[in-house]
Parts: sequence; structure tokens; C-alpha cells
Amino acid sequence: MTEKRSIEHGRRTGFATLQRGGLNFDSLPMRLFSKGNARHWNPADIDFTQDARDIAEMTEHERWWTCSLATQFMAGEESVTQDLQPFVAAMAAEGRIADEMYLTQFVFEEARHTEAFRRWFDAVGLTEDLHSYIETNPHYMEIFTRQLPDSLYALAADPSPRNQIRASVTYNHIVEGTLALTGYFTWAKVCSSRGILPGMQQVIKLIGDDERRHMAWGTFTCRRHVAADDSLWDVVDERMQELLVPAMGVVTHTFEEFEGEEPPFSVDLDELAEYAMDKVGRRLGAIESARGADVRSIDVDASPEQLEERFHAEDLALLPVPVA
Repeated sequence: MTEKRSIEHGRRTGFATLQRGGLNFDSLPMRLFSKGNARHWNPADIDFTQDARDIAEMTEHERWWTCSLATQFMAGEESVTQDLQPFVAAMAAEGRIADEMYLTQFVFEEARHTEAFRRWFDAVGLTEDLHSYIETNPHYMEIFTRQLPDSLYALAADPSPRNQIRASVTYNHIVEGTLALTGYFTWAKVCSSRGILPGMQQVIKLIGDDERRHMAWGTFTCRRHVAADDSLWDVVDERMQELLVPAMGVVTHTFEEFEGEEPPFSVDLDELAEYAMDKVGRRLGAIESARGADVRSIDVDASPEQLEERFHAEDLALLPVPVA
């Protein structure tokens, strides 16, 4: 009889790569890991020379809106770089080596995003203290200084499926899926239609490629837990309901600066909200579809990855033709 070995953190008696069959390269986490390996990029290679000129030529309100949005992105990327560590440990504790491998890449990519934004700010000459752009937004502070770290660091004490779902919904589906990807799409649309900030346009495109893989993993993680325990669907729904109001508050608060005036770049709040809710609803549908599914099939199910690629194709179709 073959001895049963454990690869769980702290109880290792063997190694995943040595067991029969080794790593399953068809599993979703390994596919995402391999895809990420093929798509490296270096923030230091991006030219922000024209971006500096564009910032200098903006109106005061346009510059404020641009800096506010970029500051929220940069602080958010820094937050998730720091706060993701407990999820890596949770995967190690569960003995899920493929997920652990992918999350190490995940952390690296979030750190790269942080670097990209900081290099942009330095290149366009915005080197003063930037805290004022986020500290006056109570919803932003609630999400990034309380809800995000609390949900992720809860995994250090209790990496249960319930806590993994709460962490994934907070991180992947609220911070990334509702706030970041909606903001990135809006900004790409503004920059493309006006022919401005080519360096930032490149950053957004590259980050979007990383974030699609991140979102796919978040949806996958929720799906595998819901398939294993149907009652955990309620945890997904509950956490979403807890965070949707403050998440939308992050966006609406920025618009309050221009109450009674035309927002910079004619950005439409209703359009942003509709975009965000469409994506939230469809991702939740993908998670709910795992109820009653065979848990073993979830691991190789590519549907979360395919959903994000479908979103990407839809976004490309909505973006205006760049100004020459």
C-alpha cells in the first residue's frame, strides 16, 4: 500500500511534485500561472514623457480628477500587495500547491502595479504628499484600511472556507472587480477618446491583463467552495451585500467634488455604476452556477477565465478609436 503523504504547511511528509502525476497543468490555477509567466512586463520600460505634457495642459479640475483616480489606484495596489500574504499561507495550510504557486505570482504582479503608478507620478512631477486625495473619502478608507485587511488577515487565524470566501469577495470581487476594473475601463475610455496620457494607457492595458487572471482565480476559489458546500453561497451573497454600498460610495464621493458642475472629461456616474453592476452580476452568476457541481470538475473548469476574456472583448468593442 502506498503511504498517504501530506503537503500541508507544518505537516509536510511529502512533496506534490514528487507524487504520482506531479502537478496538474490543466487545473485553472496552473493555467493562470503559466499564462502569467509568458506575459512579463517592466514598469521602468514605459515612457511617460507625453503624460507629463498632458498633465501640465489639463484644467485644474481635470488634473484633480486624474490625480485623485491615480492616487486611489496606487494606494489600492499597495494595499493588496501587503494584504494578500495570508491567502498564500491559507493555500499552503490547505495543501493546494497550484493555488499557492499562482498567488506568489499574484503578489508579484500587485507589487509591479504599485511600482508602475509610482513611476508615473514621479515622471509627471507629482511628488508631494498625496494622502489628501484619499483621506477625505471615508468610503475608500473603510474599504482599504479596514475591510480589506481585516478579511484577509482573518485567514491567519482561521483559513476556513467561509473566511476564504469573505476574503476573496472583498479582494477579488469588490476591490478588483467592482472598483479597480471599472475605474481602469473608464480611464482607458477617457484617455483613448482624447488622445492623452499614452504611458498611462499602456499601464492600464498591462494591468488589465494581470487583473483578468486575478479575477478568474477569485471566481474559481468561490466556485470550488460553493460546489463543496452549498450553504457557502449565502456567505458570498452576504459579503457582497455588506460591501456594495461602501464600494459605490468610493466612486460617488469623487463626483461630489463637482456637484452642480459638469464632471471632468464628462465622465458619467450612471454609466460607471451600470458597468460595475453588470460585471458584478455576471460574476456572481458564475459562482452560483457551481452550486451542486462536481467539486473535481471545478478544478479544471475554464469558465471563470473565459468570462474575464469575454469582458475584455466587450470592453475593447466599447472603447473609442484612439485620436491620432
